[in-house]
This record gives sequence, C-alpha cells and structure tokens, in this order.
Amino acid sequence: MTGPTAVGAIHGRVGAVVSGTRTVCSPCQPVAIARPDPPAGWDRYGTVASVCGRYATSRSSVDLAALFAATDEVEGLEPDYNVAPTDPVPVVRVSSGLRVLNVARWGLLPHWAKDARAGARMINARVETVATANAFASSFARRRCLIPADGWYEWVKISASAKQAYYMTPADGTVVAFAGVWARWGPDDLLTCSIITMPAMDDLALVHDRMPLVLPAQRWAAWLDGPPSDELLAPPPASLVAGIELRPVSAAVGDVRNDGAALTVRVQAPPLDLPLF
Repeated sequence: MTGPTAVGAIHGRVGAVVSGTRTVCSPCQPVAIARPDPPAGWDRYGTVASVCGRYATSRSSVDLAALFAATDEVEGLEPDYNVAPTDPVPVVRVSSGLRVLNVARWGLLPHWAKDARAGARMINARVETVATANAFASSFARRRCLIPADGWYEWVKISASAKQAYYMTPADGTVVAFAGVWARWGPDDLLTCSIITMPAMDDLALVHDRMPLVLPAQRWAAWLDGPPSDELLAPPPASLVAGIELRPVSAAVGDVRNDGAALTVRVQAPPLDLPLF
C-alpha cells in the first residue's frame, strides 16, 4: 500500500481507558510510531512491520452486543471512522463460557513483550503463519475473537505523486466481522488484539494483495469457541466477498486526526480496472 503522509495525534474515542498512540502514519508504509529498534530476528515471531491498517467501526456497544449475542461489558463506545494501530477497539470473545463485548488495544502483545509500544508492529497476523508464529500461536489455539467493523481502507497509487484511498464495506450495510486473536499483557492485564489477514480475493486484489479474514455469521461460533484447525482459516464465501463495495473516498482519511462519517463518503476517482501508474 502507498498513501499520503498523515500527521497524527494522540487520542482515543472509547470510554474505557486503554493506552494508545495516534502518530504519523503513511497508509502503506511501516507504522511510524516511536519505539525502540526491534530485536534481531523480530520478523520470525510472525509480525508484519510493513503493513499499515486503518478501518471504521461506528456501531454502539448495545448494537454490537445484540448483533453478536454477547454481554455488553463496554462503558462508553463511540463511533470511530479512522481506527489506527494501538487504538482501543471493540472485540467479541468468550469469557467463562459466555460471549462478551470488550475493548482491546489494537496490536497484540504476547506475554513476553518488553514494551507496550511493540504492539504497533503486531496489528495483523497472517493465515499462513498464525497457528505457528511465536507471537500468535497460543492465541490462535485458545484466545480467538471477532473484531466488528463497518469496513476498512486501502490506498492505490494512481500517479507518480498521488494515491487514491478506497473504503471496502458491505454494499448492504451489514456488519463486518474480522477474524482476530487476543492476549493479555502486563501487570494490568491489558487486553490486546490482532486482525488476521489473507490473500485478497476477486476484485479486492485490485486495491491490495492482502485483505482481512472476514467471517460470515455461520462461522462465528466455531471461530470463538471451536478447537483450532485449518478449517477455521478457510477463505470467506465468494458471495460475501462479491458483496463488498470498493468505494473511493477522500484523502482526508490519510490524517489519523480526522474522524467522522464524511471519511466514508464516495468521491470521484479513476476506474480501478484501468492501467495504473
């Protein structure tokens, strides 16, 4: 992904206190969050340092609890149309045998992580390695979650100096459920999570070669509470992917300080099927 450099700021929009950082983030460059140099061999842990993520989640905790048949344990969930790494996000998981809606910090921190800032490198896990990577294997085996969203953003290079932002969202307005994993970290048991990604399917490959693993409702129960298996990581149905709109949106989404539904409004852009720069 490539995109305009975005000036960021520290902020959060969820009532529950979860530490997070909003900083300069080019939508397809490494997440530019201040942190020490990674240790040697960091990538063997299954991290994806070069991937930057951005998505939207606007539903209330009451609505999400109803949609996912979960107990609402969130106090004060506000819409966020420009979620960035390390932000607090809603997640659905199983706790004591029951589905619950919680808030987690986006960027999974395994128990051995020495610094919370490392989570900025752990926003995504890959279907190819999530079951075996040191950072994610135990979470995939025992701590899977659903991460509700309205849609997600990617950037496409359209000239030597310009990039077009796209918003991928169900055309019928239904909720998106990203497959995710979670972990607790630190003395305060900070709840953290990562989104699982897979090779892009069908037209989604026009904007990026990866996409989130999006789960249809009939797969939610097995993902949350079933035994770990390769079947859990199967691609979504082609019909689900076909129902996702690729919507060109304003460059304003490139600045993580910007928020609001206007970020998801369609703008004019060159057709994706034309040769790009």
